[in-house]
Amino acid sequence: MANATQAKVALITGAARGIGLATAHLMVNDGWKVALLDRDADALKSAAAEFDGKALDLLFDVSDPQAAPQAIRACLDHFGRLDALVNNAGVADFGPIEETDFARWRRVMETNLDGVFLMTQAATEALKDSAGAIVNIASISGLRASTLRVAYGTSKAAVIHLTKQQAAELGEYGIRANAVCPGPVRTKLAMAVHTQDIIDAYHDAIPLNRYGSEQEIGEVIAFLCSEKASYVTGQIIASDGGFESTGVGLPALRK
Repeated sequence: MANATQAKVALITGAARGIGLATAHLMVNDGWKVALLDRDADALKSAAAEFDGKALDLLFDVSDPQAAPQAIRACLDHFGRLDALVNNAGVADFGPIEETDFARWRRVMETNLDGVFLMTQAATEALKDSAGAIVNIASISGLRASTLRVAYGTSKAAVIHLTKQQAAELGEYGIRANAVCPGPVRTKLAMAVHTQDIIDAYHDAIPLNRYGSEQEIGEVIAFLCSEKASYVTGQIIASDGGFESTGVGLPALRK
């Protein structure tokens, strides 16, 4: 069994930027040690530098079936334990159904879905030892359909069910599995591609009338990894400013 007096360790995929990097900073501030995994070598090196040598950087691609066991082994060799796995790595490919060929479909699925399965499979024995936590990053697009998201939305809906499957099967080992579904988040990428019309439409559709921040999503992830969520498993938490709750309601009818 893992030594309860040692600092806990989290491995975060897609950690070189965005939600993954924000989550890593929050968890380090809470006393965790972190392993940052990403396939972008330059971005990963830059992200790791922000932790003054306190974070382990792991250059791997989660879509590669050989990568997951190697990454987990490297983490265990360095830290000696694993207490939380945050499956955050993902790709977004938006386009009409009729223009989404099988190659595009597979590019999305191999990272967004296969990567979650492979990383969790490889980490299970270590998480049994620590009675650890899995947090999968799904999306509001996995909860409600939208145009141009046939591959992306379907991959995230599958992650939601995979999370429930993990919770049902791994709970007997003390392993918790939950999913976070971010709504629109104010990332550099989103702000670069969202026109003012898109921004205004999102604000109208979200009860809190704004985008979320990477740190706000990270706070939910960090909570689910922590002992504060020790009786929370199998849950799908939309961190979306209320976006999912509005359903098909028309913003124009709001007071």
